[in-house]
Amino acid sequence: MEALRAARSPAALPEPYLRVTWTDPVTGAHGHVVIDRLIGGLAGGGLRMRPGCTVDEVVDLARAMTRKEGIAYRPGSRHRPIGGGKGGIDFDPLDPQAPEVLTRFLEAMRPLLTTCWATGEDLGVRQVDLDRIVKRIGLRSTVDAALNRVADGAEAGLARLDAAFAELDRGIGLGDLVGGYGVACSAVAALASIGRPPETCTAVVQGFGSMGGATARYLADAGVRVIAIADADGMVMSPDGLNVEALLASRDHHGRFDRGALGTGDRLLARDEWRRTASDLFVPAATSYVVDHALAETLEVAVIAEASNVAVSPDAELSLARRGVTVVPDFMANLATNAWWWWVLSGDIEPTVEAAFGRIGTVMNALVEEALARTASGRPLRPAALVMAEERAARAQML
Repeated sequence: MEALRAARSPAALPEPYLRVTWTDPVTGAHGHVVIDRLIGGLAGGGLRMRPGCTVDEVVDLARAMTRKEGIAYRPGSRHRPIGGGKGGIDFDPLDPQAPEVLTRFLEAMRPLLTTCWATGEDLGVRQVDLDRIVKRIGLRSTVDAALNRVADGAEAGLARLDAAFAELDRGIGLGDLVGGYGVACSAVAALASIGRPPETCTAVVQGFGSMGGATARYLADAGVRVIAIADADGMVMSPDGLNVEALLASRDHHGRFDRGALGTGDRLLARDEWRRTASDLFVPAATSYVVDHALAETLEVAVIAEASNVAVSPDAELSLARRGVTVVPDFMANLATNAWWWWVLSGDIEPTVEAAFGRIGTVMNALVEEALARTASGRPLRPAALVMAEERAARAQML
């Protein structure tokens, strides 16, 4: 337990390379960019928008991105790990002024976007909106800073990204699916490690945006009964399992499902009822820090797969470990969106659904198995996963 406490103690962690705080001249909203590390002159990580987003939150997110970059590396890959960098805006994405706030923020961060920070969508921000804005301000892509690293040229890399984003699986774009597919793979692997095959398991998913929705879909595909899904307005529950596809078909731009799409036996409950719903698997896929110490003492679950970044607080993770709950840490469970971008851009995989899911499944299963093999029974996975991330990043930099 001391290893976990040390790994997550702010005093034990190096200061970020760069912190930038911006004040919107119109609304007074604050936005932040944090570069945890520059590796090869670059850092990568998404941009989120939510009320209450702080610079400390963005620091945690940027640090997690450095770890995602390291742990996803496979020898022989064209893409080499870069540093972690993250953006966050303290503003409500549902506010009518949100598009203008986002535009002004990106305009202000243009020097970073052209030189060292590659970004993409995150909580409260859609990639389609980012793409539209960066083109308006004269950039080719939200990963403009990384395009000179593409071995066969920027145009070839961008063409692959365009082709990949045009791919669909059952009507949903691949870019909105890869992250959740990876979470589902990691969760199923963790459940199997404790002798719980997916067809015997239940799951609760908190958050129904691109990450939560895709995770729910691919858990259901694997045979898991998704018994509860919470969005911003409430939670729907069915002990027999929800019709995830019907809910996905009714979902709006902000991850809220149409209450008219519920099945006959589905029950609508308060938004936070997921806290009191027992299941084999819990997937936090919305905001950060949703599992605190008090909740960790009572949550009835066997596995948590962190689809959202820093969903479980440090003291909560210690408490869960003492109770024997396996937490698949964020920088492992939800690495697939970030990794897929780079694999496609660099030409490591073809821009197809089959190539994406094949690579993600192989990587996620291997990572969970290795972390479990390096972890003593009853101990948390995070310390082993941190070592794995550092080892892989160091190996890549030696090549």
